[in-house]
Amino acid sequence: MKKLMIMLLLNTIVLTTIVGCATKVPKEFDWSQLTRVDVQIFTEENNDNEIIIAEEEKIKSLREVFAKIKWEENVKAEMDRKEDVNATLFFTFDKNMPERLFEYFIWFNHDDISTTIIDKEKNALETLNKDDTKTLKDIVLHN
Repeated sequence: MKKLMIMLLLNTIVLTTIVGCATKVPKEFDWSQLTRVDVQIFTEENNDNEIIIAEEEKIKSLREVFAKIKWEENVKAEMDRKEDVNATLFFTFDKNMPERLFEYFIWFNHDDISTTIIDKEKNALETLNKDDTKTLKDIVLHN
């Protein structure tokens, strides 16, 4: 009986370890796992305009823009005005697991030459070039 109890206990530990390791959330995500972007737009006229971007063509374009980002990390970035857009990116790494969310704060510069994106969770920022700014702006503001 004692051997049976020990075998059951060991089986339970091994199975728990295997299942636990198999369902761990990865720290980094592949941009192909981006499935949806929820956007909250802040303008002078409308302070709370929300849209959901899930169309495959738009998601593909956003994947390309965001994949180019080279974050400048460990930066305490502060802007002198409220962000233009708050974007929540949804990553699906396993269809049986909940999506992983990342929140970005986006400021479009008035000259449309660049865009500043801040990831407050990582204390990181990036400034997009003119072409990527146009792509991002067209998708999130002119949806």
